[in-house]
Amino acid sequence: MTRQIVLSIDAMGGDRGPAVVISGMAKSAAKNPDIRFLLHGDPQQLEPLLRRRPALDRITEIRPCSGVIAMGEKPSHAVRHGKGSSMWNCVDAVARGEAAVAVSCGNTGALMALSMLRMRRAPGIDRPAIAVLWPSRNRSGYNIVLDVGADVRADAASLSQYAIMGAEYARVGLHLETPRVGLLNVGTEDHKGGAGRHEANATLARIAEGPSAAFTYHGFVEGGDITGDKVDVIVTDGFTGNIALKTAEGTASLIGSFLSEGFRATLLSRIAAIFAFRALQRLKKRIDPRRVNGGVFLGLNGAVVKSHGSADSTGFSAAIKLAFRMAQDGFAEKVAARVASGLPGSITAPGVTTGAGTDK
Repeated sequence: MTRQIVLSIDAMGGDRGPAVVISGMAKSAAKNPDIRFLLHGDPQQLEPLLRRRPALDRITEIRPCSGVIAMGEKPSHAVRHGKGSSMWNCVDAVARGEAAVAVSCGNTGALMALSMLRMRRAPGIDRPAIAVLWPSRNRSGYNIVLDVGADVRADAASLSQYAIMGAEYARVGLHLETPRVGLLNVGTEDHKGGAGRHEANATLARIAEGPSAAFTYHGFVEGGDITGDKVDVIVTDGFTGNIALKTAEGTASLIGSFLSEGFRATLLSRIAAIFAFRALQRLKKRIDPRRVNGGVFLGLNGAVVKSHGSADSTGFSAAIKLAFRMAQDGFAEKVAARVASGLPGSITAPGVTTGAGTDK
């Protein structure tokens, strides 16, 4: 018998409102009969939307909430005043063991802060990170990039921890026995980059050469390698990672627009588009950022998936699909156990204050 998996959904976060969230839930539920939902939000808005989708309504329990955390709200304010909000209740359901994974497209900084408050950091982790799957030329089709917005000021110790967590994510999520890790820098030469990058580079090289090494370390990589096949995991700070992520999403949309304009320009190009239709559809699907929407919070005693704030129903469905797969694999427990057992104490930075970014 298959195991039913309960996901906790923040219905009120994000830029597009609960209608998009529920539409994304419906798409996921149609493909995964073992999925169930705890939906946190305003019943007056949610109940009419669910009544239009009887199949989804039957597998969804609405949990009323008393407020919503705004997209521009500071994480510190969310921690002090967010109790009872849709985001708080969404994370709290996982912390209490009522659901396997929390999914929200709300304020990233607030979501990370509340997740840390309710779930706590995993043993040995100073700063959690947000990891995303990035389309690449690797055989798996993806690379893992972290951090993309949780902490804009990652130091050498945090970068080293990110590498270990990212390698475990690649092992569990991409089924790679020995992931290859690279550290993002302004060049591959040893003399380039700041002191923090150099310190992290030396630490990771030392860990990778150890007898219990769980990954191979490639060294410094550049921005062009994020979509390449040199490594499987690219480590960077949240400031750089978030800018790279948003730039890639914008570039993918721009390429799609340019192709569409080009094939509509003349009669001959329209005829050519007919013959190239299947190839164009494959390209569109491959570069569509919605298909890989969903950042995984690593380094917590629980599982959280952050959907892009402006995600449409297709994008939110992709985030739910990721959360469902994580729950099926027991992802959070596996990563926490492996990181806790293999994280060298020498790369922990005591007394470091964790700061969540403000990415939406």
